[in-house]
Amino acid sequence: MLHAAQNLLLAASLTLIAGGLWMRDRLPGPEAVLPASLPEPTQEPERRAPFPVSAGGVDYTVRPLYRYELRGMVVSRHDTSAWWDVVHRDWWGDHLNVVDLCVVWGETLRSGVHRRMRYASGTFTCYYATDDGEARQRFRPDEISNNHLLANDPAIVKRLRGVRPGDQILVRGALAEYGHAQGGFARGTSTRRDDRGNGACETIWVTEARVLRRANAGWRTAVPLGVGGLLLALALWFVLPPRPVE
Repeated sequence: MLHAAQNLLLAASLTLIAGGLWMRDRLPGPEAVLPASLPEPTQEPERRAPFPVSAGGVDYTVRPLYRYELRGMVVSRHDTSAWWDVVHRDWWGDHLNVVDLCVVWGETLRSGVHRRMRYASGTFTCYYATDDGEARQRFRPDEISNNHLLANDPAIVKRLRGVRPGDQILVRGALAEYGHAQGGFARGTSTRRDDRGNGACETIWVTEARVLRRANAGWRTAVPLGVGGLLLALALWFVLPPRPVE
């Protein structure tokens, strides 16, 4: 009876892990979209002078260009602290760009066409594609942006790194250029939503970040629960191994 319970715990744990990994980044449909996630980003001229900030032991200069507010649903993300991202950490010494969030808003969300697309984030870029011809025609490229988010406030950094695909967010701050003297690193920003290709990403100095609605909370919880159950099942097998029947 005990070993049957162990087998059941093991199977349930593996099911939770598999289901959680499959479903935790699923994008909600239009019925779950908040009205606050629909407006296009807003920008106004910024008169603030360039200012110094520090992150990861590196001193940067940030030059704000426009006050900026971004709302929408995150469809893909890249955390620049990932162990394999040697470009930001080792090549550029860029510790200020903490995360990239690819965000969709507007009619693309209202119509639900965002769910008929595939998204992926690389080190610098957000990619989107579909095999659905109708979705390709209806998808609006001016309602998606890849955003390089800059922050050195620990609370804002933690909040930004906690955002996952499907979450609906609000980000306020400034479209900005930034750089540091070590190695002559400098990076700019797009200031329009209809550009494409290299240089089309928005670089935002973040002063406020909020998650307006989280997605898939249950499925996200399923993964750590499943891992905990798996470890418990393996521990029980080690402490109470099956005994041969005589």
